[in-house]
Amino acid sequence: MNLSKPFLILGLVFALAGCGAREAADEHGHGHDDHAEADVEKGAHNGRLLREGNLTIELAIFEDGVPPEYRAWLYRDGKPLPPDAGRVEVVLTRLGGVTNTHRFSARGDYLVGSGVVYEPHSFDVEVRAQVDGQAARWAYESYEGRTRIAADIATQAGIRVAAAGPGVIRDEHELQGLLTPIEGRHARLAARFPGPIRSITVGVGDAVRQGQALATVESNVSLAPYTITSPIDGVVLARSATVGEVAGESPLFEIADLSALWVDVHLFGGDAQHIVAGLPIEVTRLSDGVSASTTLDRVLPATATASQSTVGRARIDNADGRWRPGAAVRARVTVAEHAVPLAVPLAALQRFRDWDVAFVRIGDDYEIRPLELGRRDGAQVEVLDGLKAGDEIVVAQSYLVKADIEKSGASHDH
Repeated sequence: MNLSKPFLILGLVFALAGCGAREAADEHGHGHDDHAEADVEKGAHNGRLLREGNLTIELAIFEDGVPPEYRAWLYRDGKPLPPDAGRVEVVLTRLGGVTNTHRFSARGDYLVGSGVVYEPHSFDVEVRAQVDGQAARWAYESYEGRTRIAADIATQAGIRVAAAGPGVIRDEHELQGLLTPIEGRHARLAARFPGPIRSITVGVGDAVRQGQALATVESNVSLAPYTITSPIDGVVLARSATVGEVAGESPLFEIADLSALWVDVHLFGGDAQHIVAGLPIEVTRLSDGVSASTTLDRVLPATATASQSTVGRARIDNADGRWRPGAAVRARVTVAEHAVPLAVPLAALQRFRDWDVAFVRIGDDYEIRPLELGRRDGAQVEVLDGLKAGDEIVVAQSYLVKADIEKSGASHDH
């Protein structure tokens, strides 16, 4: 049975969600969901309680008005100890094997870790403590924004990754335009001498060659027939001639060479000041979304009376005849280009909590990377922080990865 595309994608979403939750449970002994976070024992400072005999450490990530930092409180037999009663060290192992070590020092009535706990707060945690000669160690997982998707499931879902790297951000302007025949390649043909039309050999849409006979008219002056011929190669756009009618001054045929067309785009306001001849322009058909790239040939000197716009003109190839005169088009003019060290496609971006994120893949694991973004255009965006060149990021179907992460519910463990 064939499934339509929407049902297929919906099925893959459910498959991904099941895959992420099952593999998390198989690998780590529990699913990363809100219930797992609720099962963590919390202390007076809303931190995780770690117990070893009569020794307890409360460990929390604090970020109220400060960059995220670890804080710890010491207890023995349930009673608070002064912070200088022991030493604490936390080692975080992030996806990909990167480790961060936080060593604690006393501050007021608590211990504070060295350095910022940067986002995402997703890591394997090892806590080492030495309190009044008693050594203790704990290890646990604290994941957020992470899921695991088997390679075959990812392939079926169309999830595709590519290495992040340099890019070019274009200063682009969206314009509206109209296709018109090129001047000098368009002709309206009338009878040289009035008289009855005796024959017609072409109709609207017919291709004609230069010198080809289009009609025969009998002159009222000489009573001799003469032939109306095409002055150019082209296509018959209009025909008002009918056999038996009298040809006068009105055009009988309109013929145009449509192998190339003008694209006339309208420039308003500031666009007319800095969009100049020679700039690259991409033209898109409204009918099917097909685009073609060309160069802006000229900006006409006059202002269109009706629209009060300046007209920019580009030439577009029409060898296949799919571009039709009179049709409206969209156009994008590139005014400037900026090379940037790191850029990602717009399709890679998703919103997660309050961040713009991309998803990094390492093996079968996918994890968010909060991004600081810079300039963008219609295709990609500059990344100022949050990724490094060579990171494999999801560039297609990123919303499916987001859906799987949200389904598995990997929580923010503070």
